[in-house]
Amino acid sequence: MDGISLAPIGLLLLVACLIAMISRRVGLPYSVGLVAAGLLIALIPEAPEFTLSRDLIFNILLPPLVFEAAMQLPWKDFRRELPVTITLALIGVALAALVVAAGLHYWLQWSWIGAGLFAVLIAATDPVAVIAAFKEMKADRRLCMLVESESLLNDGVVAVAFAVLAAIAAGASAHAGSVIPAFLWTLFGGALVGALASGLMLLLAGRTNDHLVEITLTTLAAYGSFLIAERLHASGVLASLTAGLMIGNLGAKGPISASGRPHVLAAWEFFAFVANSFVFLLIGMQLVGMSVTRLGWVTAAIAILLVLAGRAIAVYPLLTLFRPSKLRVPLAFQNVLFWGGLRGALALALALTVPLTVPERDPIILSAFVVVAFSIFVQGLTMPTLVNRLGVGRKQRAK
Repeated sequence: MDGISLAPIGLLLLVACLIAMISRRVGLPYSVGLVAAGLLIALIPEAPEFTLSRDLIFNILLPPLVFEAAMQLPWKDFRRELPVTITLALIGVALAALVVAAGLHYWLQWSWIGAGLFAVLIAATDPVAVIAAFKEMKADRRLCMLVESESLLNDGVVAVAFAVLAAIAAGASAHAGSVIPAFLWTLFGGALVGALASGLMLLLAGRTNDHLVEITLTTLAAYGSFLIAERLHASGVLASLTAGLMIGNLGAKGPISASGRPHVLAAWEFFAFVANSFVFLLIGMQLVGMSVTRLGWVTAAIAILLVLAGRAIAVYPLLTLFRPSKLRVPLAFQNVLFWGGLRGALALALALTVPLTVPERDPIILSAFVVVAFSIFVQGLTMPTLVNRLGVGRKQRAK
């Protein structure tokens, strides 16, 4: 353990616990409180320094976030809403990215590859703050399902599209004959790795009733599927998503013991709590050290406007298509899906991996941090008010 100090990590965990307790008491979104705490910690002289790197987010913090969220999704409800969520995740991401990329290219004269990379990575939504607020307000069950499942599928599609664009930016061929196979492998290869890894872990879990072994096996499935998929140039996000869905739904039917399941779920709630805490604390700490010029602020402000416009175009017209069907999405739900499209860990992780050959790399990273901060502080803080005014809480609907 020489050279490794656990004291700063312990300090951040203590801060996360205090923020969670305060947030619950005052009704402040947890993620907002964490980012604010991170800002304050960074201002303290000789405060511990942590670098929010791509490897930290991608290899350590992201797998448990994706896996835990997927594991909590009931397959029956997830499958019922699949036409809506796939439409938002596929066509919606494409529309939003097109709006942002075109705006950056024509408004700020970014190159198409730089504008495309930013447009794709910033389309990744993070429902953490919104879902936490939903739980406090007992929001409508279907609304929670739509927000969380759309976000997970959205993240998977974004990760795949970004990987293809990043390869092109790094020098790979942009011809359809090479791009399409790479896209399909990244997409379906990730799902295949996740299915195989989770299938193996479930097979082993079915031979034991020891909840500690079951927790360990699910941890191997979450991280193993993610890291193996990334090593094979497939999507780690989709791998962990698939593994979480399989273990969360198939595991309850026998492989994971009835006595062990509460322990497994509790363990993964803890893992996700720790990962979320570090992500948002480090976002706040990183923001203090960023030097932003006047031009940088203008670029970031334009990026925020384009991201909001892209999200609106991705949500309202597409959900209008379902109006005549049983899957009709009420306008109040659409408003929450639009304003609740917060950005978080995945967007930052992808921004930090933009190839050095992209001329707009620094503005991309800066704009990603500013858009994430805006979504957390402005959208995150106003979400409880919006949910209350729209009357989409279960308590309100029951009155």
